[in-house]
Amino acid sequence: MTIVILFGTFVTALVIGIPVSVSLGISAIVSYVYSDIPLVMIGQKLFTGMDSASLMAIPLFILAGNIMTDGGISKRIVDFVNCLTYRVRGSLGYTAVLACAIFAALSGSGPATVIAIGSMLYPAMKDMGYPPKTSAGLLAVAGGLGPVIPPSIIMIVYGTLTGVSITKMFAVGMFWGIVTVLVFCGIAAVMAYTQKWPRAQAEHGNFKGFLKIFLNSLPALLIPVIILGGIYSGLFTPTESAGIAVVTALIIGIFVYKELKLKDLPRILTASAKGSAAIMFIIACASSFSYFFSITGLSGGISSFVVNSHMSPTVFLLFCFVLLVVFGMFMDGTSIAVLLVPLLYPVVQSLGIDGVHFGIIFCILNSLGCCTPPVAVNIFGMSNISRLNVEDISKGEMPFFIANLIIVLFIILVPQITLLVCP
Repeated sequence: MTIVILFGTFVTALVIGIPVSVSLGISAIVSYVYSDIPLVMIGQKLFTGMDSASLMAIPLFILAGNIMTDGGISKRIVDFVNCLTYRVRGSLGYTAVLACAIFAALSGSGPATVIAIGSMLYPAMKDMGYPPKTSAGLLAVAGGLGPVIPPSIIMIVYGTLTGVSITKMFAVGMFWGIVTVLVFCGIAAVMAYTQKWPRAQAEHGNFKGFLKIFLNSLPALLIPVIILGGIYSGLFTPTESAGIAVVTALIIGIFVYKELKLKDLPRILTASAKGSAAIMFIIACASSFSYFFSITGLSGGISSFVVNSHMSPTVFLLFCFVLLVVFGMFMDGTSIAVLLVPLLYPVVQSLGIDGVHFGIIFCILNSLGCCTPPVAVNIFGMSNISRLNVEDISKGEMPFFIANLIIVLFIILVPQITLLVCP
């Protein structure tokens, strides 16, 4: 009955249009009252849910991403990547994938990557004659590399909730992120030659032009090197890297490219604060929701049920695959993480599944949730940029979306690769 009340209240609140974060809080309050749990525990869990040094990386990476967009850093990244691919048919398709991958390594956010790169590349792709639906779909899915390629906000949330090493998650995420980039580029190559995508008419057709663009882009390209190099070398933690990303982006945007003005900072800080507050509020409300699982023994009961049913680790991961795809259609990534990870992770431990292996599966499926209607923030972002409807973009993204699903299934069925990569 407690499960019925908890999830029944949550689903009812969602159906009548209450935001996810508030729905989590309401369902927690109703369940606490039904179970005679002191309501003071909700206030305590709202605070302790956010009282984590690791979570400080989230607002800092959001701020860094906004600074890089306004400071001309993301534009230089696009210019450099396009410089590498311009001679190839369908070059802007490769540019889209590679630019999204690099920007994902700076912002850690899928929707931020879609907005930053999509707003620059989609108009150019449309003007050159690329298929509008496919172009928008490619950018929507490639923007989903944000939760996969480190530093990733979802990986930080997952590591905070489970205690799994965030640095190990970053290392594995980098490997599978590169694999995904190669697969997307392969699909783009096939489509470019079968559908006769155009070639770019670039102005850097000689070594001198290439060198000029490279030198201009070098400060922007150094940011992911500094961030990721510092994390993997052990010089600083993921949270410290977020602060370094902010400072580095400010210096480059103001003093190197000179596109960022001091008068722009209040607007950037306000937008970053709003985005951070939305995520942190979800985490806070979900903490009181998740606490109900532990105090009532629901997590342990579900874990015992799975173990007693003799479900194999592979079958359980396939069940999670379906579960996360379905949840991704209706909830944003952070909400899914704080709602399901505390419920599923005890089962993961009881079945002997490696926490990093489950984490990378969770993060990739989480990124796919940004591309599955009706709640698909990446598609909505591209819809605002391209003026295409959600249905058209959903059709255009299908080849890349299906490829991503196949990658996840491969990770599930061949866990040895992830365990080999994990340091």
